Amino acid sequence: MRPWLSIVSTSLFVLLPTISTQSELSPDPSLRVFSVRGLVEDIKPESRIVVIHHEVISNYMDAMTMPFTVKDTNEFAGLQRGSEINFELHVSANESWVAKIAKTGTVSLPPLAADAVTAPALDSKYVDPKYELLHYKFTNELGQAVSLGDFPGQALAITFFYTRCPLPDYCPRLSKNFQSASQKLEALPNAPTNWHFLSISFDPEFDSAEVLRSYGQFYQYDPAHWSFLTGPQDKIHELARRAGVTIRSRDGAINHNFRTLIIDASGRLQMVFPTSGDLSDEIVAEIIKGAAATNAALAQIQNR
Repeated sequence: MRPWLSIVSTSLFVLLPTISTQSELSPDPSLRVFSVRGLVEDIKPESRIVVIHHEVISNYMDAMTMPFTVKDTNEFAGLQRGSEINFELHVSANESWVAKIAKTGTVSLPPLAADAVTAPALDSKYVDPKYELLHYKFTNELGQAVSLGDFPGQALAITFFYTRCPLPDYCPRLSKNFQSASQKLEALPNAPTNWHFLSISFDPEFDSAEVLRSYGQFYQYDPAHWSFLTGPQDKIHELARRAGVTIRSRDGAINHNFRTLIIDASGRLQMVFPTSGDLSDEIVAEIIKGAAATNAALAQIQNR
């Protein structure tokens, strides 16, 4: 089993007894269905999201808190923060969702902690060349020191992830986007060559350079155009906050939102994608546009 699919055994707080079994397969040969118990920690009906602290899912993942998609909004009926539930987790090759949510009890939970204050992504239209983290040396998958400022004149696509994320429509989807977009760019006639993708892990305790290299190889990455970065947690979390990424860690699990940033070749924040769907074509289009930007255009704006 590849390292990012193996969840390191940790001493996790399981709220309910562990009884996880795999249900009968549906006609979709890639679909797996797991019966799980958990505790509702938050409900976001407008986004069709329920945040559940669930028990160990046998042969799949450890107990953790995760946001899950709900396809049928009727599933929210009767649920509240603190609801103890049984539910089914459906996982196919490209998506995951929960269904058949059944409330079994209620417990009292403390108020939700406020999200950390998130600075606007990069603060302005252009990346400040004096910004400290722009020059901080993170570590890439080859064990080399790399900073975000090491790519002058290149269009950048930047996202944040962790290799242990098991749900196909979360971090693996972000990596598939970069895999597909890089392959499309390299196959285009007269395509620009001044571009680079950066996947930054916010799980540095697990995501060593070796783990990131193995993960990148699984996605057939080209190190000339795609790097995986790790480093001190405080530096990564600060950078993530500046990019609009909210991260909550508990019991070895990481709950986070999505951001894919496009920085053009002149250093301008060109686009922010706040979702995790199939964005490969959009990323390609933005990289082509961003690669054509010039430092002369930046100089003109800064001199106004």
